[in-house]
Amino acid sequence: MLQRFGSIATALSIVLVGLVFGSAPAQADGCYTWTRTLSQGATGADVRQLQIRLSGYPGYGGVLALDSEFGPATRSALIRFQQAYGLAADGVAGSATYSKLYALQDDDCTPVNFSYAELNRCNSDWSGGKVSASTAKFNALVSMWKLQAMRHALGDQPITVTSGFRSIACNNAVGGAADSRHLYGDAVDLGAGPHSLCRLAQQARYHGFNGILGPGYPGHGDHTHVDHRSSRFWSASQCGI
Repeated sequence: MLQRFGSIATALSIVLVGLVFGSAPAQADGCYTWTRTLSQGATGADVRQLQIRLSGYPGYGGVLALDSEFGPATRSALIRFQQAYGLAADGVAGSATYSKLYALQDDDCTPVNFSYAELNRCNSDWSGGKVSASTAKFNALVSMWKLQAMRHALGDQPITVTSGFRSIACNNAVGGAADSRHLYGDAVDLGAGPHSLCRLAQQARYHGFNGILGPGYPGHGDHTHVDHRSSRFWSASQCGI
């Protein structure tokens, strides 16, 4: 009998150790569930999923690569995210980090304060642009996570989206540039609301946007434009940019 109880106790100890020290988070999520702790040196699809959600935390003028490799830039972005939400800023993605990410995302993987419909008032199937529909939709998703980070930095007050993805037909109808980033799904126009257009343009510099156009740039007196172009171009002279 004592031997039996000893075996049960040993089994329970193993389970408890697994619960305390295991790498898999207990919480599941309707969008994506991480199953291991991630730290610098890790690689894989789960790292890329983390990078998408950290894309708004690269630091001033930075852009976080979505390369599935947990390098120093990803660690720094994770630390900024953890600091922003009052988590232990250790640069390791574990249960506390994942729980916060789960709370920030809806079941379609968009952040809770933005939606696909909000970034696409032109063509609901995301077709007709300069890239495939799936690429345009993915680019919009990354934009939303950058905007979510920006929204939090601005005190969790709403950000007004006035334009997102455009098909070629929609872009022509509004007089957009022939190679507008809106055709790629990676551009968003922001209107004034709780924040001025200049405040939006200034804050966007910290959240992974290579393209920032605002008041003072021709045709942008009534909105601030942000995008993911390949090289930096910031111009909003009335805002000191």
